[in-house]
Amino acid sequence: MITRTGFIIVTLIVPVLSILGIVIYQIVSGAVTPEVKITDVGYVDTIGGFNRYTQQGNVNLISYATVEEANKALASQAVKEYVVITPEYLATGIINLYTLEKQLEPPAETTSALKKFLSSNILAGKIPDTQITLVNSPLGVITTRLTTSGEVAEEQGGYGNLLIPSIFSVLLVLSITFSSSYLLAGLGDEKENRLIEVLLSSVSPRQLIIGKVLGMGAAGLIQIVIWVVSAPLILKMASVSIGGFLSTLEITPVFLLLFVVYFVLGYLVFAIIFVAIGAVTTSAREGQQFAPIFTLAAVCPLWFSGAIIMFPNNPAFVVMTLFPLTAPVTLMMRLGATEVPAWQIIVSVIVLAASVLGGLFLTAKIVRTFLLMYGKRPSLGQIIRSLKAG
Repeated sequence: MITRTGFIIVTLIVPVLSILGIVIYQIVSGAVTPEVKITDVGYVDTIGGFNRYTQQGNVNLISYATVEEANKALASQAVKEYVVITPEYLATGIINLYTLEKQLEPPAETTSALKKFLSSNILAGKIPDTQITLVNSPLGVITTRLTTSGEVAEEQGGYGNLLIPSIFSVLLVLSITFSSSYLLAGLGDEKENRLIEVLLSSVSPRQLIIGKVLGMGAAGLIQIVIWVVSAPLILKMASVSIGGFLSTLEITPVFLLLFVVYFVLGYLVFAIIFVAIGAVTTSAREGQQFAPIFTLAAVCPLWFSGAIIMFPNNPAFVVMTLFPLTAPVTLMMRLGATEVPAWQIIVSVIVLAASVLGGLFLTAKIVRTFLLMYGKRPSLGQIIRSLKAG
């Protein structure tokens, strides 16, 4: 399987596209320098004293002695708009803005610049300039998560904390889906070519299932290892090139351990289901038609990603964490939004492990009964009766 072109492409496309995206961002951001446009806004000060701090970001405030002068400047488009500061401003906080354009409301950049200009001049001489800057600056709040003992927690919250689990959820779905589908296709081809008869003459059905599942699991694990090993490099490149909250991203050992555990158990559950599908279907094509019914269960938590992020402890998502087909992806996404209780993780792992053992037992019976049947797919009733009789 690992020599197949499709497997190689799926394995390498994630890190390659990530690195390529970062390189393209570096090239584009280096080649394109954003143009800084200065907007001229006039003002008429009928009070007096508003003559400082006229440069506010990209807005340049120009003083005019009279309204007539400001009107002429507006008509000649020397300024985009102008305001009149009247004595009523000090009582009401309202100023009049004049423009040639239709506006539902003043531009946000102009409003912000005027607010800083007016407040700075009112406070000038009363408090130091550093405090004026502090008053005009937006409030910045940095959240730090603590443990119950008052120490800084190893895992902090924020959007960066959601990004890694979300990416790993998608990778988990991709790996489980592709690995399991390869298993189903391979089993279908062996059944069509009668190669399966040769295999069953040498090993028992249970040995055949275990060998195929473990072999495919090892191939899927190679994908995960490649992705996990490349993740720190990609994160480092992204933090240096893009910066922002990406520079705070980190993958904790606990998260990596849970990811590997849930990948292995999740893969085994789906692989065993697909072996059972391959045993009762007559061809690889027919088996592929039934596979989406089960792969949708792995994907469906992604449909509710917004709700999981907003309400991670909702009972419905707790149930999805414990249900074996939805557990891997649901848990990954909940880990980014909240601290999942240890008992839920333990119960979820136990349920997954029990599903693997129980599925292996039932699938062995199905394989023993139906794998060598050709031409007609057994009905659901026949399968159930076979399991009861076996």
